[in-house]
Amino acid sequence: MRKLLLATTNLHKLEEYRAIFVDVPFELLSLRDIQLDMDVEETGTTFAENAELKALAYARASGLLALADDSGLEIDALGGAPGIYSARFAGRRTPYAERFRLIEEQLKGLPPQQRTARFRCAITIAEPSGLYRTVEGVQEGIIAEAPRGKGGFGYDPIFLVPELGKTNAELAPEHKNRISHRGQAAAKARNLLLSWPATGSSV
Repeated sequence: MRKLLLATTNLHKLEEYRAIFVDVPFELLSLRDIQLDMDVEETGTTFAENAELKALAYARASGLLALADDSGLEIDALGGAPGIYSARFAGRRTPYAERFRLIEEQLKGLPPQQRTARFRCAITIAEPSGLYRTVEGVQEGIIAEAPRGKGGFGYDPIFLVPELGKTNAELAPEHKNRISHRGQAAAKARNLLLSWPATGSSV
């Protein structure tokens, strides 16, 4: 069976990918599984550029087909911030509860129609040879006035899905995996993997 390296250090993402790719004919490996300890600097200006940088670097370092992503939250009233800096917003070590407070402070008093936001995710699958493909997924929503829910991770507790009346953190994992930005991008990545050639010469 061919191997696929899930190149993320985020255990929550790893769990989501393992669930989404459960029936893909690849042996799913983590960085820990192959004892690869390296960080790739995210110097891109878009989610896609950062995903490509990471996937190519991990593919070359491991000699394996590698999958990497970059994702984040874009808030319209904040000019699209935190965007590609979502993981580092207010400092990488800042607890999410404090990040939620800072965001609410900036959005205070705004009605729902002015609290629009989206999660965006880019996933790149790359060969050690340099061949790669990138897909994206977007989930539209609004920023809740207060965090809700115990599920998910990251900004999920403040991301409200209007048509459901729930935040991502209030959704069952299998439901979230179907509609989330990462779930949408992963579904496209899954289709890529199912048709990925054994030689890696073309897709």
